[in-house]
Amino acid sequence: MGDATRVRPPSEDAAPRGGDACLVFVEGDALLGVRVALADEVVLGRDPGCTVALPAEDVSRRHARIAPDGDGHAVADLGSTNGTWVNGVAVERRRLAPGDRIRVGGFVVAYVAAGHPAGRELEELARLAREDALTRLPNRRAFDEALTREVARAERSGAALAALVLDIDHFKRVNDVHGHAAGDAVLSAVAARVASALRAGDVLGRLGGEEFGVLLPGADLGAAAEAAERIRAAVGATPIVAGDRSLAVTVSLGCAARDPGEGGWNLVARADAKLYAAKAGGRNRVEA
Repeated sequence: MGDATRVRPPSEDAAPRGGDACLVFVEGDALLGVRVALADEVVLGRDPGCTVALPAEDVSRRHARIAPDGDGHAVADLGSTNGTWVNGVAVERRRLAPGDRIRVGGFVVAYVAAGHPAGRELEELARLAREDALTRLPNRRAFDEALTREVARAERSGAALAALVLDIDHFKRVNDVHGHAAGDAVLSAVAARVASALRAGDVLGRLGGEEFGVLLPGADLGAAAEAAERIRAAVGATPIVAGDRSLAVTVSLGCAARDPGEGGWNLVARADAKLYAAKAGGRNRVEA
C-alpha cells in the first residue's frame, strides 16, 4: 500500500500507447488535452452513445467518423448540420495527414499519425491539461472526467461506487504563519500520503486549494469509511517536513456511497456535505 503510483490516473483507460495514432483535443474547454486512441473507428457527436460525446448544441448527434484508411486514417462527415472542417475547409470525406486539425462545432482535434514526432508535443499538452502542476495528481478536469466514467460504469454493471472529499485542517494557518513554500510542501506530502493509503484502481485528484477527491470503485459506505480512516491515519502519523520546520498536519474527510441512478455531481456534493460536518465536529475526523 506504500506505492503512490498504484493509484490509477483518470486518463489511463483512454490513453493510447506511445507512438500509436490518436486524436488530441486542442480546442474545447470540456475536453481540452484529452487523447483518443485510433485503434478502431471513432465517432464524434452529441449522442452519449458516440465514442466521444461532445456536449454542445452546435454538434450533431452523430457528427463525424474517423476510421482506419490503409496505413492511415480518414475523416467522414455524417450528415451533420454545421459540417465537419479540416484545416478550415468543409469536407465530406478526407484522408488525414499528420497534424491536420478537425473541427466539430466548437471542438478541434489534432490528428497524430502513428510514430509522428508531433505526437510528443501534443501528448505533453494533453498531460499538462489534466495534471496538477504541484502534486502531479489529476486536476479537477481530469477528476470530473473520471467521475463521469466511473458513474457510467457503475450504472451499467450495478457495482458499488463511493466518493471521498478531504480537506487539510487549518491550511490557511500554515500559509499565513510559515509561508507559501511550506504550504506547497504540505500539499505535496499530503497528496503522497493519501495515495499511499489507496488501492490500485482508486482515483485520487486535487479538486483545488487544499481539497482532494477520491473515487472508490466497488466500495460501499462502510468500505469508504474504512478507506477514509486509513487516509486520516496516514496523513497524521508523523509531522511533515517543510524546510527547516516539522509541521503536524491532519485532514478531515466526508464519505458518500452512490445510490442507484445517482449522478456523479450529486455523489460528490453529498461527500462534500459530510466533509463540512467533519470540520464542524472538530476536524481530524471522518463523517460517513
